[in-house]
Amino acid sequence: MFDEPIEKLIEYFRQLPGVGKKTAQRYAFYIIENSKEKAENFANAIKEVKDKVKLCTVCGNYSTTDICPICQKRNRKVVCVVQEPKDIISMEKVKSFDGVYHVLFGTISPLENRGPNDIKIKELLARVGKDGVEEVIMATNPDVEGDATAMYISKLLKPLGVKVTRLAQGIAMGSDIEFADEVTLERALEQRKEI
Repeated sequence: MFDEPIEKLIEYFRQLPGVGKKTAQRYAFYIIENSKEKAENFANAIKEVKDKVKLCTVCGNYSTTDICPICQKRNRKVVCVVQEPKDIISMEKVKSFDGVYHVLFGTISPLENRGPNDIKIKELLARVGKDGVEEVIMATNPDVEGDATAMYISKLLKPLGVKVTRLAQGIAMGSDIEFADEVTLERALEQRKEI
């Protein structure tokens, strides 16, 4: 339908998560219709990220330094375990957490042929052993894989004398109870607090 360079650009945009054919076309035409300088800046930004960003050697977060700023400045006695680096962004919105993170890079998922050795559990256990960690907060997704991973890690950490907690789950703020599913309501009831 389009000349080869345009089709190629559209195809690259389609490879991005959540980008369909029409959105990919809009992105491609945006690049074409703007200045060459803007396109070069965009391409350079992509190249710079690929050249400079690496994984923090402590937690696995994305960073331009060997040890990310969070690991350099925060309380290492409390570790929040997340599935992916992007989950750190969500957790940082809270602004009251002063601990550090540990990225698992996935969850235990037999259906996807991913076991405990396929994610960063050994690295977490090593950190707990050498950094004097007092609490590990499990912040994996509240789904079957996230819950199974949290329980598995909890069983490994308990003998080490580390407090293991899980993020509370329940009804989202601003939502209606009538639209909540049974599992969410059950968890909300179990984790209720005195007011």
